[in-house]
Amino acid sequence: MRNPEPRIEPDGETRGVCCYCGTGCGVIIERKAGRISGVRGDPAHPANFGRLCTKGSTLHLAAGLAGRALYPELRGARYLPRQRTDWASALDAAAARFADIIERHGPDAVAFYVSGQLLTEDYYVFNKLARSVVGTNNIDSNSRLCMSSAVNAYEATLGADSVPCSYEDLALTDHLLIAGSNTAWAHPVLFRRIEEARRADPDLFITVVDPRRTETAEFADLHLQIAPGADALLYNAMLHVLVWDELIDRDYIRAHTSGFEDLRARLVDYSPGNVATACGVAAADIIAAARRFGRARAALSLWCQGLNQSQHGVANNAALIHLHLATGHIGRAGAGPFSLTGQPNAMGGREAGAMASLLPAHRDPASAADRAEMARLWGVPSLPARPGLKAVELFDALADGRVKAVWIACTNPAQSLPHQDKVRAALAQAEFVVVQEAYADTETADFADLLLPAASWGEKSGTMTNSERRVSRARAAVAPPGEARADWVIAADFARRLARMLGRDEAHIALSFGFAGASDVFAEHAALSAGRDCDMSGLSHALLDAAGPQQWPYPSGATHGTSRLFGDGRFPTPDGRARFAAFAIPGRAALLPDVVDARHPFVLLSGRMRDQWHGMSRTGKVARLWGHAPRAQAHMNPADLERRGWDDGMLLRLANQRGELVLPVVPDPTIAAGQVWVPMHWGAAMLAQPGANALSSSATDPLSGQPALKGASVAISRFEADWRGAWALDVADAAGMARCMATTRPLLARFGYAALSVTGGERPVVTLHVAAAEMPEEALLDAVDACFGVRGEDATLVFEDTRRGVLKRVRIAGGELRALRLCGEVAAFDWLVASMGRGQLADTVKPWLFVPLDHAPVALPVVGRIICSCHGVAEQRIVEAIRGGADLPGLQTLLKCGSACGSCLPELRRLLADRGAAALSG
Repeated sequence: MRNPEPRIEPDGETRGVCCYCGTGCGVIIERKAGRISGVRGDPAHPANFGRLCTKGSTLHLAAGLAGRALYPELRGARYLPRQRTDWASALDAAAARFADIIERHGPDAVAFYVSGQLLTEDYYVFNKLARSVVGTNNIDSNSRLCMSSAVNAYEATLGADSVPCSYEDLALTDHLLIAGSNTAWAHPVLFRRIEEARRADPDLFITVVDPRRTETAEFADLHLQIAPGADALLYNAMLHVLVWDELIDRDYIRAHTSGFEDLRARLVDYSPGNVATACGVAAADIIAAARRFGRARAALSLWCQGLNQSQHGVANNAALIHLHLATGHIGRAGAGPFSLTGQPNAMGGREAGAMASLLPAHRDPASAADRAEMARLWGVPSLPARPGLKAVELFDALADGRVKAVWIACTNPAQSLPHQDKVRAALAQAEFVVVQEAYADTETADFADLLLPAASWGEKSGTMTNSERRVSRARAAVAPPGEARADWVIAADFARRLARMLGRDEAHIALSFGFAGASDVFAEHAALSAGRDCDMSGLSHALLDAAGPQQWPYPSGATHGTSRLFGDGRFPTPDGRARFAAFAIPGRAALLPDVVDARHPFVLLSGRMRDQWHGMSRTGKVARLWGHAPRAQAHMNPADLERRGWDDGMLLRLANQRGELVLPVVPDPTIAAGQVWVPMHWGAAMLAQPGANALSSSATDPLSGQPALKGASVAISRFEADWRGAWALDVADAAGMARCMATTRPLLARFGYAALSVTGGERPVVTLHVAAAEMPEEALLDAVDACFGVRGEDATLVFEDTRRGVLKRVRIAGGELRALRLCGEVAAFDWLVASMGRGQLADTVKPWLFVPLDHAPVALPVVGRIICSCHGVAEQRIVEAIRGGADLPGLQTLLKCGSACGSCLPELRRLLADRGAAALSG
């Protein structure tokens, strides 16, 4: 079985779903000659009504072959390169290795690590494979890194992982609390809805809780710039105010909840005055936020990783949910606790039970009754009782040898997990690593003994569930490239082969994994949910095709989905009541995973950039998406820089006991003193070190197992670099970008600082900046020259001053500057690169190629940082227009910025506000 999908006409359009965040935007995929040629928002999809953000609107630009895994590759022996093989040989080899390890060490010596980017059907088959064939609960998902604390908190308070709200509530609330989420960048299409709600109701009050003054915080009426890790303190203090001011709904508490009096007794020490210093928020602001919440007609809260990625993330979540239960702001229009999922199908994975702590349809693997029921439904004698390993535990077990083999699907743990040195060492010494992946150029692919090419967005069919419980159909618009297969097809084929080698009942396994298509997989998955809180037994591919996306519960016989839950005050708990969870008051627990002291005085925070996603394996293929943030930088408060004598752009070394990271610093007044913020996306594929997660803590929440990816303590010092170099290559397309970056990547770690990036206009230009304490050996420079096409024989012009260690080369072709190398002195690099990729004639700049000027001596197009990715509008042009008197409508008319997807609107408002403040101060 290769890809059991219907034949696709070479030209046409197909409705699908965006594969980035958990908003779940509908898209219309355009294809010509069997290739994806365009994408636009689906106006009929209720998640986005036609809107797309910068990432979603460029999906077609990332749909080529750049960096793709196209055929299976198997490593014959440790340390030898992988060789191309066929599917049968690849899967037989994998089955033989897994069977041997299982027979020698037991089923818990193998594990599966999957992804919130898989389709629900993929998730389901992997889960069935792990539990019913292998006999292990060692299957976990990268959703453990983003949503597991929300899952546990929903279960502990509401009785089930059932998000009670809908996107439509954004237009119906009169008080919106956004906690630990820069929604403007992380969920831009949802933020458009928030902007619309504010326009429709100017009285809508917005409170934002975030350690940074983000674009979202600037849109708020009240910003609580909380100290990192103090979330539970803040929400308990707000509950203290609600109780003290009699702003609670005693009738709702009495009729529909339990545990309130016990919790109330523990609130005595959580007055705003007592916690204000630890929270970093004035007591008066805590009181104001609580009163606004309590007096609202309908209060809605949104949150994301700021609450979840903490060693007490479940307590953070539960403390926020308590505010809703205490005030009755739940189960009605415009009200409720609404966690936003970070990945496109993290919710679908939770439904399918593909996490160590879950079974299908929100069943519990710790429950003997649930295990027995699933064993009966799957037709096996029993399911394993031993708890499965959660993500961090799984890789710890791989490091100490308890787990011998791991199957990784559609995720990149060699970039995304904390304590990267430990994770990479675990992967390097594992007996057998399978990586099932669409892209062959991820950091994790380097560790694969077996690389299996997987179909990607627009190439496979199934379903995805977004943050509001809405199930949508993902459809194949084109055939997968090369020999790539749908993920569930690979897992099912492996299951049959492994079962045969393990001596399982072949007839049963053939039937159990003999799905004719993705619709069969979904039908089995949906049937298992009958009667559960997430009942989808009335859904099918056919119904979704006919009626469009639907929200669960959608039981058999239903005619429509369910917009919001718990309107009747009944919750899926034994007594039908929601619960106030005592653990939401963490007592004297440390706020952060690390001690902040004189040796490590800064708190490291990380988060998303607007135009990139996860480890950039997809968005990094689109040159347009680099313009907004071309390089990773360490953002610090200007006062911290001034106090230490550090300048803008200076290279700094961030370090702790787990690792180090060298980055240029940028002054950023949105960051509080004593903190440093680094974007999460850059890893070892782009930098000399594995990014922010080289430093992040592997401490986990004791209930959810979610790691504290934010809040590590670090020392920061100046990185002494007496030597610098820079290269640039004008490449033709995304494939050329991928080739240049892939060949350069193995060299990055040999420099103290290295950063790959992409810039350019009509054509992308790959750039590399490096720095070191002294001039590197000639062989290393020659290797980089080969990657960038400026070896001695390739260069058109050469300048060498060996006494000063200055080595410069350029390659000119077709009258244009095509490649560049400046070593030992790099002052002119930026303006020379600005002349590349834009048809700038080399004769214009030729006399100045080797002159150490930090500004262009001739008129060149000034680009700079891009604010509007849709129309390529740079910050400088916007600032000039504002100086000329343009307001927001004027900018939209004159420059077109903010007139397409709208993702740049928050920054446009910031620039306008800055100009207004400057005018007032002047």
